Amino acid sequence: MHRLSYPLFASLLLTLAACSGGSALPTQATYGPNPQLGPIQRHLIPVLKIAPAQGWPADKRPAAPAGFEVKPFGDGLNHPRWLYVLPNGDVLVAETNGPAEKPHGLKAWIQDKVMKQAGAGVASPERIVLLRDADGDGVAETKTLFLQGLHSPFGMTLVGNWLYVANTDEVLRFPYQTGQTQITAPGQKVLALNAVAPDYHWARNLIAKPDGSKLYVTVGSNSNIGEDGMQNEVGRAAVHEFNPDGTGDRIFASGTRNPNGLAWEPTTGALWVTVNERDELGNDLVPDYMTALKDGGFYGWPYAYWGQHVDTRVKPQRPDLVATTIVPDYALGAHTASLGLAFYTGQLFPAQYRGGAFIGQHGSWNRSPQSGYKVVYVPFAGGKPSGPAQDFLTGFLSPDGHAYGRPVGVAVDSRGALLVADDVGNLVWRVTPAAPQSGVTPQ
Repeated sequence: MHRLSYPLFASLLLTLAACSGGSALPTQATYGPNPQLGPIQRHLIPVLKIAPAQGWPADKRPAAPAGFEVKPFGDGLNHPRWLYVLPNGDVLVAETNGPAEKPHGLKAWIQDKVMKQAGAGVASPERIVLLRDADGDGVAETKTLFLQGLHSPFGMTLVGNWLYVANTDEVLRFPYQTGQTQITAPGQKVLALNAVAPDYHWARNLIAKPDGSKLYVTVGSNSNIGEDGMQNEVGRAAVHEFNPDGTGDRIFASGTRNPNGLAWEPTTGALWVTVNERDELGNDLVPDYMTALKDGGFYGWPYAYWGQHVDTRVKPQRPDLVATTIVPDYALGAHTASLGLAFYTGQLFPAQYRGGAFIGQHGSWNRSPQSGYKVVYVPFAGGKPSGPAQDFLTGFLSPDGHAYGRPVGVAVDSRGALLVADDVGNLVWRVTPAAPQSGVTPQ
């Protein structure tokens, strides 16, 4: 009797997973304040549908709505994931990926292969670069190595003359002066973060209160549903609040499986977050979401999802926590990997976009058909979502299902354009209203 080799057996499992059943709901049904929650679909082999990373052909770029144009702002980057616009207009780009340490076991081996196919298997560059558009033509003419020697860096925020950077295992701060193009001073450790191996959901985002009095950092879960024990989840699946010197650390909101984007809603001043929900319940469960965070709020993970829908896979159960679970404000589609979040506070775009939210959807790897791989816009009124999500930047997938690019972080630059980090295309896109054609008088 012949015994299958480990890689061959895993390859067979990948093939079986790709053949799993398709979605029962249209993608749009899993968006909005009252999404449809499809039937639970448990498969022996979870669904895997990869969009192999390809990169952008010379004649291709993302598609924006009529009246907008898309151009590269900075290219030749190395896995750009996150963006931060400094007050002087310089743009910081975190070139980064997860830690080099890999979990063990067949499932982890398969997941690693999947991530490599999807373009997420590159070694982390461990640095931040600075892009500067000094002449204002919408293209960064200089690219500077701003900060290096980091450890899976992600979120960045400026408070006074301190630039805060969130590594996967700690928050550091560095002295910064306006106009600096490089930081060589050593970082000061402000806050330790739980990054115990295997450190799933490694990305840590940062935001400061507008007055600089508090900072907030996201820490994703170390598993899908706590299957490796809740002792590995201390301080995780949560958004922390702390003082600028690192004191006063406390959990501001919990039960958020993998929180990423953080942004202040401009009307109410509420802190909003994007959250990636759990896997292996089928193509239509569970929708990722964005929500206004309530101080002390619990959002379900791992015991429940979308309010008090109990995940029976989790043992032991916690009905006391389930009873307190808050229903999120707005679903962003099942398995869309919604990461970036930026409220539009500029004046460059038409009035219909002002105050609404742009969300970078990195794209699914475990849904058939695929979802995400785009930037969507959600209108807001009175501090709440006020309509259906609208596709804003699309075309990241080729006709044969390859990924030209994958959008991650989004930001509004100092002139009001939308910037989008693309970690497969290795560039930052800039979206603006199209220039009027010659001889046409603007309205």
